[in-house]
Amino acid sequence: MSPRLELALQNGLSLSSPLSVICPVPAHDLSALPHAAQVVQPFKPFYDHFAAQGFDTVPETEDRCEDAIVFLPRAKALARAMIHLASSRARGVVVIDGAKTDGVDSILKDVRKRVSVEGPLSKAHGKIFWFQADPQSFADWAAPKTQIVDGYHTAPGVFSADGIDPASAMLLNALPAKLGPRVADLGAGWGYLSAELLKRDNLKSVHLVEADHTALACARINASDPKARFYWADAVTWSAPEPLDTVVMNPPFHTSRSADPTLGQGFIAAAARNLTRNGTLWMVANRHLPYETTLNEHFARVDEAAGDNRFKVFEASRPRR
Repeated sequence: MSPRLELALQNGLSLSSPLSVICPVPAHDLSALPHAAQVVQPFKPFYDHFAAQGFDTVPETEDRCEDAIVFLPRAKALARAMIHLASSRARGVVVIDGAKTDGVDSILKDVRKRVSVEGPLSKAHGKIFWFQADPQSFADWAAPKTQIVDGYHTAPGVFSADGIDPASAMLLNALPAKLGPRVADLGAGWGYLSAELLKRDNLKSVHLVEADHTALACARINASDPKARFYWADAVTWSAPEPLDTVVMNPPFHTSRSADPTLGQGFIAAAARNLTRNGTLWMVANRHLPYETTLNEHFARVDEAAGDNRFKVFEASRPRR
């Protein structure tokens, strides 16, 4: 079991069903919890992980529960929204488990100003504490029903929630006027690139592939065009329903604090697999990330089409089979 949760259960915490477990990641061992516990996880690869373990797994819910466990994310606005959600849904205890690097000390300080806290207990570079659910005490922590930035709908915790990502803006500016009629946006986020591409007359279909259920919900609003197709999926394993002329992408390079270039490398392989023989990948990445070797392994021609000291835009054509 997750070490802090195990410690809490040994020191007075008692959990009742139905139990809601909000945003655990694969590093959290939930094996000692009943499989009847519902796991709320909007990130598709993590969702798949817990579903494969037999848990009732959903991307989002507002169903009532008896107790709830919240595993804190790094984004403070999202952490507060999750605590509000848990307090609104639970009838009993709300448990908060977080690492110091994810701001658990700050959250604990803020929660103590609102409710009486039990614990806290420290272990494994983090803390766990719990309190009686009280939705009114956290009413101002609710996620906004509408969050519009730079004219687009976003949400707390999604990538680039506070505005247009400068790397994506650079990629958009580098794209040629003609991309071919069938385009995919891998890791589409809240839909900035696709929304702008859908303004063009020469596209027949734009496939938005995004693993974050919350971001994809925003994309459905931002890219509300009949030519848009939406997929809640891991772009690395996604298969296009039709051969693609062009793939555009600003791939993620971490799911934790540490950079992981293999994520982007997986996106490159997925792009090559789904493109036509003469298809083209347009990709933007942070300048320091080592994607050139992978691009040359999967494409016959690779050029740096644009860039600055922070980002680089690649045009890669003729995928290798």
